[in-house]
Amino acid sequence: MADVQQTTVGNGEGGDPLSLSALQHYLYCPRQCALIHVERLWVENQFTAEGRLLHARTDLGGEEARQGLRIARAVPIRSWRLGVVGVADVIELRGGEPVPVEYKRGRPKAHRADEVQLCAQAFCLEEMFGTTVAEGFLFYGSIRRRRAVALDAELRTLTTSTAADARRLMMEGRTPLPVYEAHKCEACSLKAECHPERLTKRVSIGRWLAARIDE
Repeated sequence: MADVQQTTVGNGEGGDPLSLSALQHYLYCPRQCALIHVERLWVENQFTAEGRLLHARTDLGGEEARQGLRIARAVPIRSWRLGVVGVADVIELRGGEPVPVEYKRGRPKAHRADEVQLCAQAFCLEEMFGTTVAEGFLFYGSIRRRRAVALDAELRTLTTSTAADARRLMMEGRTPLPVYEAHKCEACSLKAECHPERLTKRVSIGRWLAARIDE
């Protein structure tokens, strides 16, 4: 793999670099991001276990070549511009040009959290290789297919703003209040620790006291 290019640019707005996964977590749910990356909570469930098993091969690392294509797995990457660091599942080198491939369990989603994580990897590779990465791929385990993702200006802008928002959350060291969304919360392994349904229903102190008096 190419060496990381040296630059005077720091870690985005300052501070320690973000994990690449923090961008995906933040866009999915800012509270989930804080629970994992600020409070350091993690709980395994069926979905996280399936994701871990899906990554079993790529996590072993190594390289191979097939039909003029060079494939590298578990590649450490970093972007000084975004201030992110992590490990790419797979990097395909086509004529020396890098193409990121991110593995996900499940199916393509309505939100763009997976695409943002992939785009952040492209930022890393562009700095490392001194090139432009125009396309990447998301491989989904449930359908056993990869989906091409155009790394266009709109996605790059979303990725940059997400990185800035996630870093601000980390630097403030705060955990946002939950917003209960059934389709997200019921699939989250941190649901029991988050208490989204209970904490979303805020009751004023006056109403609470009145209820206690009535009792």
